[in-house]
Amino acid sequence: MNSSAELPASERQQWLSVLAHAPRESLQQLLFPLMTGLQFEPLRAPEVGLAMLRARAGNSGERFNLGEATLTRCVLRFQLEDRVSVGVGYVLGRDVDRASWVAQADALLQQPAWVERLQAELIAPLRALTQTRRAQQASQTAASRVQFYTLQAESAEKAP
Repeated sequence: MNSSAELPASERQQWLSVLAHAPRESLQQLLFPLMTGLQFEPLRAPEVGLAMLRARAGNSGERFNLGEATLTRCVLRFQLEDRVSVGVGYVLGRDVDRASWVAQADALLQQPAWVERLQAELIAPLRALTQTRRAQQASQTAASRVQFYTLQAESAEKAP
C-alpha cells in the first residue's frame, strides 16, 4: 500500500500548487494523452462549495473574515498493482472537471512508476507556463507603478 508519508510534503505541495494554478486548457492538453485507459475510483466526487477567506488588519493585526470564495474539490483513488494512492484536487471556481483532473494527476504523481514522466511532461511545462504568466502580469503591473519617493522630495522642497 502506498502512503503519502513516503513523499516529502513540500514536493507534493509544489506539484499541487502547479496543478491548481494551471489554466484549464493547458492542463487538459497536457494531461489527456497521459491518461488513456486509466481507471480512478471516486472517494469524493467533485463538489462545489465555499471557503472562507481570512486576512489580517494592517498585515500584522487581528484576523478578520474577508469574504467567501467558490471552491471545487475532488478525491480519487488509483491503484497500480499493489500500490494505492489517493489524489486530491482543489481549484478556485466551479470547474468540476478541472478539480477531477488535478486529483487524477496527484494520484498518479504518488506512483513511483509515473512520477518521472509526469514531472517532465506535465509539471515542468505547467510550471514554466505559470512563471511566464506571472512575469507578464508583473511587468504590466510595474508599468503602472507610482514612485512615491519622488512625490516626497517635491513636497520637502516646498516646505518653509
